[in-house]
Amino acid sequence: MQAELGRDWRVSDLAAAVGVSNRTLQRQFQTFLGETPGGALRRLRFERARRNLLQGEPHMKVMDVAERCGFPHFGRFSVEYRRRYGEAPSQTLRRQTRLWDALASTPMLVPPTRDRPMLAIPPIETDPENADIARDVAEELATALTRAGVAVTSEARLARYRLAGALRGTAAQSRLTFRLIEAESGRHLWAHRSDDVLSGDLTTEQRLATRITAALQPCLRLAEIERAERKPDTEQSSQDLTLRAMPHVLSLDADGNARALELLHRARDRDPSHPMATALAAWAHAQRVIYHFSASAPEERARSAELASKAMPLARDASALAILGNTFTSLRDIGRAEQVVRRALAVDGGSAWAWSRSGWIDLYKGDSDSAIERFMIALELAPHDSLAFNNLVGIGCAHFNAGRYVEAARWQERALIEHPTAAWVHRTLCPAYVLAGAQPEAHRSLTALREHYPELTVSLVQEGLPPLTEAYSELLVGALQAVGLPS
Repeated sequence: MQAELGRDWRVSDLAAAVGVSNRTLQRQFQTFLGETPGGALRRLRFERARRNLLQGEPHMKVMDVAERCGFPHFGRFSVEYRRRYGEAPSQTLRRQTRLWDALASTPMLVPPTRDRPMLAIPPIETDPENADIARDVAEELATALTRAGVAVTSEARLARYRLAGALRGTAAQSRLTFRLIEAESGRHLWAHRSDDVLSGDLTTEQRLATRITAALQPCLRLAEIERAERKPDTEQSSQDLTLRAMPHVLSLDADGNARALELLHRARDRDPSHPMATALAAWAHAQRVIYHFSASAPEERARSAELASKAMPLARDASALAILGNTFTSLRDIGRAEQVVRRALAVDGGSAWAWSRSGWIDLYKGDSDSAIERFMIALELAPHDSLAFNNLVGIGCAHFNAGRYVEAARWQERALIEHPTAAWVHRTLCPAYVLAGAQPEAHRSLTALREHYPELTVSLVQEGLPPLTEAYSELLVGALQAVGLPS
């Protein structure tokens, strides 16, 4: 099936190919895959079409992709694609064009590699006929990793981690795999697979490298955090304490926030000019206002603004700049937020954090469609990142801003499933239920919100809100009042 997706396969053809009866083939498909042979073929065709559209090669046309993947009826393909993926195929392709155009238009800025993990990229294993492509992929990957702030070396003995790659197959059956290995222990920390990589397009290697780098970063960050946590307290450097604080900042919940600030205070005592520690501390104080973790909003805002000003000249890598973007939007300073996020994308156009924050900025400016595109780019770049759930919240908020309240609730429900401790999501989920006419769900959402924030009132919600448009804020506040939140 994979080799000839466009072929009109019959069950008898497939059964003959593997030497079993039609009935046996159908039974085994149901037993092991839970679907019929025809259903499996259709799924594979859609997966291939989705993958091709996500590659977004120049001059690609949706109709050509559909036909190549075995869908002769374009209209039916589009309808079923939207049902499966929540968007039209043209939207998927347009979003990739936006991403790659942004990458092509940004200058090559290399951040400093202070306190960065060292990673070795040995030659990619492949057949002789694919050696040039493998070498190009390795070079583009080294460039993308360097832009993301990873120190890359060709000397394996100097590296803390090794990225082992292999390229196998030909044309549509090609497969590129990478494994991240901890040098000292030999542990396999992460694996990634890309299919159909031998398309021959000149931009394929760069795009592959951008996606692989974005997908790798959360795992590499986690490995560094675990390494810092294994060190004795007496040997903890400012960088180690900052790494230990990071998952607590990214948790976006009250307990994590308190623990993060304690660690970041210790980190900054040891190095007051540590860029990431300062940026994270600024955002952590801003979180205390926007997510109702503190009753002292003016003091928290002032402390956040002070730290953000100190971090501005220090931050050079995309991650620290994106975190500053989070801080400035929480402080309702959209101008400076845009400034630092543009810098982040100039350093690393594949930064999922920077794309996500640019989505929030577009939402705050009232451009829902652009916001959704940017949140989706962030999700596609790093679907397993700690902050991925916040993109789901953002997509829900963008649908709310566009008046699509059922969709708004659906996306924010998904966010809560992925991150159940983020009770503040009910602040925007409950109004979506109200305006969608789902009163029982609205009351349940309000109950969950007040269980976590028993002193919460409408005025406190207004005080903590990010810089939403006036129309959005009025709808949100009116819905919360209507469902019973005290003024």
